[in-house]
Amino acid sequence: MIPDKEKRWVQGRPIRLALFGIVLLYCAGCSTTKPAEPQAMAQTQKTQKAAPGKQFAKAPVSQGSSLEQMQQGKRVGTPPSSPVRDIYFDFDQYDLRSDARATLKANAEWLKQNPSAGVQIEGHCDDRGTAEYNLALGAKRAQTAKDYLTTLGVPAQRLSTISYGEEVPVCRQENEDCWQKNRHDRFVIKATPTS
Repeated sequence: MIPDKEKRWVQGRPIRLALFGIVLLYCAGCSTTKPAEPQAMAQTQKTQKAAPGKQFAKAPVSQGSSLEQMQQGKRVGTPPSSPVRDIYFDFDQYDLRSDARATLKANAEWLKQNPSAGVQIEGHCDDRGTAEYNLALGAKRAQTAKDYLTTLGVPAQRLSTISYGEEVPVCRQENEDCWQKNRHDRFVIKATPTS
């Protein structure tokens, strides 16, 4: 006899695969940039340290999305060298915690100092709940972060959102520590077009 959780997993698999395929096609059509090379990210950090508070003439190197990382067989998540940090959420919530607000303030300061950079805010969830519910929850999480960044003075046109729901996990164990890591927004640096 198959346990209920496994039945739900197997029964919902075609829907999850279809949704994942749609997200994959969407991202493939939108993305033309390569993930940042470690040397390029190190150079960006050196430039930041050498000239604190000054704006950069060149756009920071774009980062790869979580989906691109997964497709390339890389570890999914924000690289330690990234100047912007992830925020985390409580179970089944999209309200900003106090630690998330502090992180968003730091992310907003970096964005204001680097006007040629934008971010794509990825909404992620743990694997509890249906795929459809988690896609909607991830979208709400990403939108909440975007709205807060705009109230901190980051122009909305420099921010985009996408939800991956539960489809691109950072961690795959079935425990609270792992689920907490998966309930996050990731901020992927993208160069913004100059006008």
